[in-house]
Amino acid sequence: MALEYRSDDCDRYRMEYADPHREIEPIENEIAVVDAVLEMLDECGGLPHTRYDGEKMLAHRRAVRELFEIPWTAITPRMQRLLYAVNAIIQPPNMLAAGIFCGNTFISNAGAAVGPGACYTAMQLIGIEIKPEEAERAERNVRRIDPTGVARIVAGDAVEVVADFSEPIHALYLDADGTGGRGKDIYEDILEAGYDRMPPGSVVMAHNSVNAAERLKPYLKFVRDPAHFRVSLNVVFDREGLEVSVK
Repeated sequence: MALEYRSDDCDRYRMEYADPHREIEPIENEIAVVDAVLEMLDECGGLPHTRYDGEKMLAHRRAVRELFEIPWTAITPRMQRLLYAVNAIIQPPNMLAAGIFCGNTFISNAGAAVGPGACYTAMQLIGIEIKPEEAERAERNVRRIDPTGVARIVAGDAVEVVADFSEPIHALYLDADGTGGRGKDIYEDILEAGYDRMPPGSVVMAHNSVNAAERLKPYLKFVRDPAHFRVSLNVVFDREGLEVSVK
């Protein structure tokens, strides 16, 4: 089932990439928009419910603001909240995130299980970054929030890392860029590398479903095919967008 959520201000809601913590709108608006997305996912059977701890989410946000080195990010406050909320709701034992740069996108997912925003216990939370220097910075950032090592960063090619991960994959986040000019085309390769180990109910979240929609056509065709995923929702509430697909 292919669906779309579109906020009425998606074209006007913008952030300064170099100012990742700037408040863009009243927090009540942010919560209402994200709640509407969660309700749509719940109504179509993509989520078991819509409940998450808003105070824990804000504790996570404060920790990232205080502890992370973020040179820039396209992850808006709405996106940060949605990523946290989906992970808090489905509570994936194993979560892999591909293309995590400085670790901000990774911890938006993993923060539901580690640090001050933790609401469940995970087994493995792995962020994958192909650039060694960025992987090192991401690891430094993550260690400031999670001293346990449950959340960790791997420097490597996401297709290879996902293919080599032998355990079930309960959540997969995609934000990578392929080398050699492939760009976001790499999403489909990463998903295919782990698809067979994704049990029913597992979730794939792909960033840039709006601003990279043309490059993502093959990927979007795959996840929107009910033979592969029973629900796929395109979330359009900022300039980048997020495709949330539930197996």
